[in-house]
Amino acid sequence: MTETEFWALVTRSNDDQDQESLAATLTARLAPLDDEALRAFDKLFGQKMRQSYLWSLWGAAYVITGCDSEYAFAEFRSFLISLGQDWFQKAIDAPDCLAQLPLWPLKDGYPYPFVDEYDLIAGKLYEDRTGRELPFVPSGKATPAGKKFSTKKKELKSHYPGLAARFPF
Repeated sequence: MTETEFWALVTRSNDDQDQESLAATLTARLAPLDDEALRAFDKLFGQKMRQSYLWSLWGAAYVITGCDSEYAFAEFRSFLISLGQDWFQKAIDAPDCLAQLPLWPLKDGYPYPFVDEYDLIAGKLYEDRTGRELPFVPSGKATPAGKKFSTKKKELKSHYPGLAARFPF
């Protein structure tokens, strides 16, 4: 599986697509793949999760939603992957650019940049098909890369001015 094929599979079809629709779409796209392609897809997904395991991105998630758990941050990174290659790379390079995202999925009227278990879909299909699990690969090291963000409002506003303006806290 190439990077281009990977991104064609994971990228959402519209900006405000809800997580249930997103998961259903990815499941439908992955179902025709053979076992080797599912393994390759899962490996690439894991690589993107590890690449985005950054304190700077966690800080952005914190500004947007108050994201304060390892689980929620994994679901936020799945959301970033679902945005497609361009947004994913821009967010890694400069997390505050997420303030320019035109539409956000909403839940109860609030931004909901999380995709629950998006990273598990290929593994579930593989297991249902073969009766075996894909090899487990952690989605990050013991701690995210980079310098841990401060939760002080002044520092958050300084590091994430665009996000702080769009998502006042």
